[in-house]
Amino acid sequence: MPGAYWIAHVKVTNPEAYAKYAAGATVAIANAGGKFLARGSRYVQLEGNDRARNVVAWFPSLEAAEACYRGPEYQAALAHAKGASERDLVIVEAIE
Repeated sequence: MPGAYWIAHVKVTNPEAYAKYAAGATVAIANAGGKFLARGSRYVQLEGNDRARNVVAWFPSLEAAEACYRGPEYQAALAHAKGASERDLVIVEAIE
């Protein structure tokens, strides 16, 4: 089964609340077998909406990534991001 990429594009509107989200999400993603490949690093916006925070995490499967998102640990962290950011998030299955 191929891995999957969790790709988020974020505009942070409340850094203090978002930091609480990031701390909780870091733990939830690691506990689900995910690892960060890019997180708030340099980027070049070529098309679409510019959002200064871009995150790519790898998971062992699409199912693992989705289970992480829907799980109680990540949802508790996500509560801090709501109202503190504008986000787009997609999970994309890798091709091998």
